[in-house]
Amino acid sequence: MTDTRSKPRHRRRKTALVAGIPLALTAAGALAYSPVFGDDAQSTASAATAAVPAWATATADGFASVNALGQNGTYGGRDGQIVTVRTLADLEKYATAAEPYVIVVAATINMDPVGKEIKVQSNKTIVGSGTSGHIVGGGFFLGSGVHNVIIRNLTIRDAYQGVWNDKEHDFDGIQMDGAHHVWIDHNDLRHMADGLIDVRKDSTYVTVSWNKMSQDNKAFGIGWTDNVVTDITIHHNWIRETEQRNPSTDNAAHAHLYNNFLEDVAGTDITSSYGNYSRGATKMVLENSYFQGINNPVIKDSTATIVQKGNTFVGTSGRNESGGTAFDPKSYYAYTLDATANVPSLLKSGAGPRSSIGTTASTLAAAATTLTVAKDGSGQYTTVQAAVNAVPANNASRVVIQVKPGTYRELVKVPSNKPHVTIQGTGGSRKDTVIVYNNASGTPKPDGSGTYGTGGSATVAVEADDFQARNLTISNDFDEAAHTDIAQQAVALRTSADKVFLDGVIVSGDQDTLLVDTAAKEKLGRVYMTNSYVIGNVDFIFGRATAVIDKSVITLKKRYNGTSAGYVTAPSTAADRKGILIANSTVNGDVSAASFYLGRPWHAGGDASLDPQTTVRNTSLSSAIKSTPWTDMSGFSWKADRFAEYKNTGAGSGAASSDRPQLTDAQAANQEVADWLGDWTPTAA
Repeated sequence: MTDTRSKPRHRRRKTALVAGIPLALTAAGALAYSPVFGDDAQSTASAATAAVPAWATATADGFASVNALGQNGTYGGRDGQIVTVRTLADLEKYATAAEPYVIVVAATINMDPVGKEIKVQSNKTIVGSGTSGHIVGGGFFLGSGVHNVIIRNLTIRDAYQGVWNDKEHDFDGIQMDGAHHVWIDHNDLRHMADGLIDVRKDSTYVTVSWNKMSQDNKAFGIGWTDNVVTDITIHHNWIRETEQRNPSTDNAAHAHLYNNFLEDVAGTDITSSYGNYSRGATKMVLENSYFQGINNPVIKDSTATIVQKGNTFVGTSGRNESGGTAFDPKSYYAYTLDATANVPSLLKSGAGPRSSIGTTASTLAAAATTLTVAKDGSGQYTTVQAAVNAVPANNASRVVIQVKPGTYRELVKVPSNKPHVTIQGTGGSRKDTVIVYNNASGTPKPDGSGTYGTGGSATVAVEADDFQARNLTISNDFDEAAHTDIAQQAVALRTSADKVFLDGVIVSGDQDTLLVDTAAKEKLGRVYMTNSYVIGNVDFIFGRATAVIDKSVITLKKRYNGTSAGYVTAPSTAADRKGILIANSTVNGDVSAASFYLGRPWHAGGDASLDPQTTVRNTSLSSAIKSTPWTDMSGFSWKADRFAEYKNTGAGSGAASSDRPQLTDAQAANQEVADWLGDWTPTAA
C-alpha cells in the first residue's frame, strides 16, 4: 500500500548571513570586517575587530589583469558588501544583482532544476568558504558584456546525466558567452554533463589558474567564433581523467598556457583523445607544463601556431606538435615559471579549494580539526581506523579525516561516542581512495566465536550521528564463487545512526551492499546519499532507516555465476516512519532485460508490525527492471506494505496497475526529499 497519511511538509527557511560592509572602505582601513546577521549590518560595522581578509580584495594575474575594454584588471566585487549564502535563492539573488558583491558560499547548494546555470552579473566575487562551498548539479553563466567577475575556491560538480559524450544536456560548470575580465581560480570542477569550463563567443581577458578539472568528457573549450579576439592565460591547472578539450583553443588571439599538469591515469574508464589543442588562427605559447600518459599531448591545426618551451612528456604517445611564431606573454603582464619537474607535486598539493580562502581568522579558529591518513606514511596515520581512534570520545565539533589516494584494506568502525566525523578522500576522483575488505555473513571470526553475521560483515560501520563521507569508494570484495558454502551477505557500508550524509561516494558490493539501519527499532536514523553510486545485485539497499538516494546512479550487477537476477531494495521500515526513497536518479547496469525487482518487503525476524516502504520517483529505469517491479519476501506480501512509483522514465518504467502502484500528485507532494529529512538540511562540513 502507498503512504497516504497526512503529515506536515518540512521546508527550508531561506536565510543569508550578511556582512553589509563596503570593501572599498575596509580595504582602506576605515572599517573592519565582521559577519553579522540582518539587513541593517552596515550600522554595526564600526564594532568589528578584524581586518578585511586578503581573499576579499584579491585581484587576477595573467590576461585578466590587463587594462582593456574600459576595465582595469579583474578584482570582482571588492567594492561591494560581503554576503555569506547557504541557499540557492540567496546565491542567485546576489549573483544576479546589479551591485558589486563578494559572495561567500558556505554550504552545499543543489541546483534546481539540474543543469541550472546562474546568470552572474558584473562586479562579483563568488568564493567558497574554505572547502565547504559546493555547487551541485549546475553552474554559472556569464553573458555578453558581463565583466569583472571572480569565481574562486568552489567545488562545482555532478550535473552528469549518464551519457558520456552528452549532446542533449549543455550543463557546464562555468560558461562565458561574450564576457571579459574573468578570473577562475582554485576551483574543483568535475563530473558535469557537458564542459567544465567553456570560454565562448569572443570572451576575452580571462585567467584560469590553480583549478582541478576531472571526470569529464570535455574539460575546457575556448572559441565558437570566427573572430580572433580572445586573450586567455591558463596556468597551474591539474587536468586529469578528461577525454578531450584539455583545453581546445579555437581562434584565440593569444593563448598562454604554463605550468599545467595533464594526467591520464592508466587502467581507468577514461582515456584521453588529446591534450592541448591549438585550433583555427590561435597563437599559443606553451611553457613548463607536464604531460603524463596523455594521447596526442599537443596538437595544432595547419593554420594555428604553438611555441613550446620547457615541457615534459612522460608515457605519452601520438601527436606532439609545434610550429610558427606566437607572442611574448611578458609584453602583456609579468609572470614567473615554476620548474617543470615540480609541477605534478605542486599541483597535487596546491590546486583546488583552499581552507584559507573564504574564511576569516575567527572562522579558521573554529574550523574542524583535520587528521590525515596516507599509506605511504606522509600523513599522521597510515590507516583510517587509526585516525578514527584518535578522535576524542564525545567530541563536540567536526573532525575531518582526509584520506590520501590509495587502497586501504581494513575494517573501519566509527563508534557511537564519536559524532561529527567526516571521512573524505583527497584524490581527484572518488575512485582514487578505496576502503575495502572481504568479510561475509558466514565468514568465521578469527577468535572462533562464530561468524560475523550480515551487519558484522561491513567494511565500514558507522554508529555515530552526524557522520559524513565524500569523494571515496567503500567496497566489499568478498569472493562469492570461492565461498558458496557460507552465507554470502557481504556489506560494504552499514549505518546505524542519524544524519548520515554520503556525498560523491561509490558503495560497491554484491549481496547486501548498503545497510541503512538505525541504532534501535524505536530510534530515528536518517541517511542522505547524493551524487553517488551504489553497486550490487541482491537486496543491496536495505534496512530500517529513513534513507534518501538522490541524484545518484544505482548500478545493477550480475551474480558471481553470470546470471542476472536481483532486488534493488529490501526495506524493513517501522510503522509510521519513512523508509527508502530513490529520487532523481538512474537505475542501470550490464544485466539481462526484465531480471531485477525494484524491491521486496523485509520483515526482519518475522516482525509483522513493520511496514516496509520504498518509493522510486522521477528516476530513469533501464530495461533491466521487471514490468511487475515488486515482489513478496519470506511469506510477507508487498501489497500489504508501502511500495510505489511516481513519474519514472526509461525502458523499465510502466503505467499504473494493481501490480505497479503509482502515487497521485497529492501523494507525491508528501513524498519528497524534504519530507524524508524533516528538520535536517544536509550540509557539507
